Amino acid sequence: MVLVDTSVWVDFFTGRSVPHVGHLERLIAEGEELCTCGIVLVELLQGIRDDRQHRRVRAYLHELIYLDLPRETYLQAADIYRALRSRGITIRNTVDCLIAACCIRHGAFLLHNDRDFETIAGRWPLRTATAP
Repeated sequence: MVLVDTSVWVDFFTGRSVPHVGHLERLIAEGEELCTCGIVLVELLQGIRDDRQHRRVRAYLHELIYLDLPRETYLQAADIYRALRSRGITIRNTVDCLIAACCIRHGAFLLHNDRDFETIAGRWPLRTATAP
């Protein structure tokens, strides 16, 4: 199961030809279980200005497995942020800690294009799905 981060979906839906989009397209073609979570939905959908495109993306994402987040996931996200900060590493976006905690909790791989996730994965059991 692979959670696809907003950083990949944006490039996918705008038709960019970059390695992480190619990897996503291969996962789709192979029938890999793709999933999402609430914060990815919010991040992606809030930025779409065109109503027709918004409906299309929303319908597409609705078909994915949805990972719900209990309170413990939010607490783990805070722990991730605090632990890294105590080592002098500041994650640029707190939301990334929440997405990482979601993947850890549900045992999902994360497909992304954001260096903060590699920083987290180097110190927490976050499994990333990198483009070959």
